[in-house]
Amino acid sequence: MTSLPFLLGCVADDFTGASDAASFLVNNGIPTMLYNGVPQDSDSLQNCAAVVIALKTRNAPADEAVRDTLDACGFIEKRGAKQFYIKYCSTFDSTPKGNIGPTVDAVLDRYDIPYTLLCPALPVNKRVVRDGLLYVDGIPLSDSHMRNHPLNPMWDSDLAKLMEPQGKYACLVLNAADMNRPEAELTALAASCAEKNKRCYVIPDYADGSDGRRIVEVFGGLRLITGGSGLLAPLAERYKSEYGLADVPVIDSRCPGKGIALSGSCSDATKAQIKEYRDSGRAALAVDPGKLLDGSQTVESLWGFVNQNDEPLLYSAPRGEQDAETSAALLEKTFSEVGKRAFKNGFSRIIVAGGETSGAVTLALDFDSFHIGESIALGVPVMIPARRQGIRVVLKSGNFGQTDFFRRAFDQTRG
Repeated sequence: MTSLPFLLGCVADDFTGASDAASFLVNNGIPTMLYNGVPQDSDSLQNCAAVVIALKTRNAPADEAVRDTLDACGFIEKRGAKQFYIKYCSTFDSTPKGNIGPTVDAVLDRYDIPYTLLCPALPVNKRVVRDGLLYVDGIPLSDSHMRNHPLNPMWDSDLAKLMEPQGKYACLVLNAADMNRPEAELTALAASCAEKNKRCYVIPDYADGSDGRRIVEVFGGLRLITGGSGLLAPLAERYKSEYGLADVPVIDSRCPGKGIALSGSCSDATKAQIKEYRDSGRAALAVDPGKLLDGSQTVESLWGFVNQNDEPLLYSAPRGEQDAETSAALLEKTFSEVGKRAFKNGFSRIIVAGGETSGAVTLALDFDSFHIGESIALGVPVMIPARRQGIRVVLKSGNFGQTDFFRRAFDQTRG
């Protein structure tokens, strides 16, 4: 089986979320492998204590999301992991139908788990939970940029209200005062809620690092934890203390060769990063869904731009009149085709922004497992495909990264 104890199996709903989770584990000393989809074998588990499995379930039909999540958990269970972690975005990206509720419920039911945590908070990225409400940069979630998300517009900031139409069970909100109560009282409250309602979601306040450590102190031993990546650092500290794990050496993130960036994200943070890259005199070209539909832009014309410029950036233009899902699918297909062509033509540094785009590009490139290198930004590591170690891949969630992210990513991977 494994030479290290297999402690954690993390299932993420998109690829950037998976790389985010893996980077927190590795940066906090837990040997981790990242997989693109459910692994076909377990050979690479020999030298890791955790695995992160990237799925593409955030915006999939709920039944597909449930099926794929349970498949991933089945792989994790068969290999003896002590704990499951369902990873979703720190802005709780979902709709009234899911997919957070249906996937969490499916795992609770499959393994007869009485209660779990709902903990999207990531304080280091200014996502915090107070009194059961999720705040982004100090603004309630439903007043933030997420209120206009093209696929998952967030209509409320109250996590219990967000779960009510998509999950089957009751919520127990534990505010800051509650979390200061003795551990036995807190676990008794959660057990009582689960007993009265068959199962239960526990929503603890999480506004800073001490809150995260307290949550893990009380609830870190649960069979299932769900949330963003904010609990993974204190959870890693718990593992290291319990199992005496040594820190992981960081792989060199530099490599020779050409680089390309592909951005399907339309978040405010990514827009600012694109503007900075363009304003710095670097080559950047907008990819317009309308032009792709009428044929005035093609993969061939985009490839011509790539070949004429050093470290080019192709990015999604505003989607105009087109249906959001149609535009997103068209952009993903186009970026995937350009990414495949770049790889076949010797590009060794591939940078992608946007969770859906990242999943589509990595699937097109057929990279199925990754080692984790140093981070370009918080939660954005350089990744090294296990079977192509001369390649460097950087995948960025839309809202992550500094304003000069694209320049940093090229600079830190350049050999």
